[in-house]
Amino acid sequence: MIKNFYVLFILVFFCSKIPAQQKTENEPRLKIGGYGEITYQRYNYSADFNRYTYPENFTGNEKRAQTDVPHLVFSLEYLFDNNWKLGSEIEFEHGGTASEVEIEAEEFGEYEQEVEKGGEIILEQFWLEKSFSSRFNIRAGHIIVPVGITNYQHLPTEYFTVLRPEGESTIIPQTWHDNGISIYGRLGMWRYEAQIINGLDVDAFGSANWVNGGSVSPYEYKLATNMAGVVRIDNYSVNGLRWALSGYAGNSAQNSLKADRYAGLNGTVLIGSVEAEYKTHNFLARTNFIYGNLSESAEISKINKNLPNAAPSPHTDVAQNAMSVLVEAGYDIFSLVPAQNDKLFLFLHYTYYNSMQNTVEGMLADKRYKRNLYTAGINYYPLPEIGIKAEYNMRVFETPYNQENTFSLGVIFSGMFNH
Repeated sequence: MIKNFYVLFILVFFCSKIPAQQKTENEPRLKIGGYGEITYQRYNYSADFNRYTYPENFTGNEKRAQTDVPHLVFSLEYLFDNNWKLGSEIEFEHGGTASEVEIEAEEFGEYEQEVEKGGEIILEQFWLEKSFSSRFNIRAGHIIVPVGITNYQHLPTEYFTVLRPEGESTIIPQTWHDNGISIYGRLGMWRYEAQIINGLDVDAFGSANWVNGGSVSPYEYKLATNMAGVVRIDNYSVNGLRWALSGYAGNSAQNSLKADRYAGLNGTVLIGSVEAEYKTHNFLARTNFIYGNLSESAEISKINKNLPNAAPSPHTDVAQNAMSVLVEAGYDIFSLVPAQNDKLFLFLHYTYYNSMQNTVEGMLADKRYKRNLYTAGINYYPLPEIGIKAEYNMRVFETPYNQENTFSLGVIFSGMFNH
């Protein structure tokens, strides 16, 4: 994998001498934009985690509500000349308190957590791109990892639900961004992309979120002993239909700060995704299937559960397999009204996901992580860049767990600020 990384680096250097496509006359050099959402949610269930440990003590009718700013992102792109471009995105997330974890040499190698900022700020993208034509481009830096439909289309105007789809957001990183190199392009009805990026961090894997936490380092830097590969292809052959395959493959055991504990293990993560989106006559439908596999999950689980208490790890079992299925469809009923430019989508959404879909022999697959979500709602767009979302969601578990119902309201925007 490291050799492939150097091959791509050399390719960037030599290809920079190749003449590129010409910049269009009216294209601005500086582009500024962003997206975000503010939400209100009302729940009929308690936030107490004991609702899963002792479900018989909860009625399923504990009322509470909250507001949040899940994401506020500002983006900047600058076109240096006909073919060199710089891109960046800064994300403000939840308005919470950010902290970092480090191992102090003076504290006998123990973990130490330090709060540094009043609000959480995340670098979501920072890359330099060399464009040769629509067929071939190279991008290097901190880039989006396009595995699954929501990582590829993560703007709030690109999915119906108030929050990002729960299944994908639970089992894999969302929005997934990491350091690496990408090549991509469009060949007729096909779009391709291939990446070499940082591998995931094994000690962040756990029961509730599978490998989700493995892409974000709680330290001041990211270990890259294990690299990973990403491939994605999209097809546009049928009018109104886009379907895609994407996948991730990489080891994770040596990306832990306590890598010696995982000696002899690979912790290979394989993730595959199949997705489709269909738009026609004011009807819009999407679907996505994600399946993941982790090698040596029993050995990794044993090590993770015995990490120091202060380590930024869930300290839980991690399953061999995780799965998510998404289906949603909506219709713009305002299209039935003559001379009406606003859009009002009525939609239905279904998600199944299980962060412990399959476990190795001897490991309990906790039933609380097997979930079916049923959602009905509306999306109102007075402008293409501005929307109001409302929905009612039912999260259904197997016995003995109580059903969890949520009403959600969101105000969203996504667009470029250039004239």
